[in-house]
Amino acid sequence: MIQKGSWVQIHKIILKPVERTAALPEETKKVPLELWVKGFLQSDAEMNDTVEIKTITGRLEQGTLVACNPSYAHNYGAFVGELLTIDQMVTKAVFGDNHE
Repeated sequence: MIQKGSWVQIHKIILKPVERTAALPEETKKVPLELWVKGFLQSDAEMNDTVEIKTITGRLEQGTLVACNPSYAHNYGAFVGELLTIDQMVTKAVFGDNHE
């Protein structure tokens, strides 16, 4: 049992693929628009229950309980060598050759 007031994460589908706009790229139209949001559980619950949470900003959201005490895991993807080259070009253009 996960107690009311616990820090949790929920998931819900905002739009199914058939509900998405035709103006989107084909790859994007094939998948649902999903929401993952963290907040404080408003009542005792079990994992995978439909629950209500209150976010840090005070917004109430409902969705499927997917994590208790979720951590923040930021990842900007794998190394892209071209971005390093672009960074060096921009640094040289802005600061000149003598920038360390």
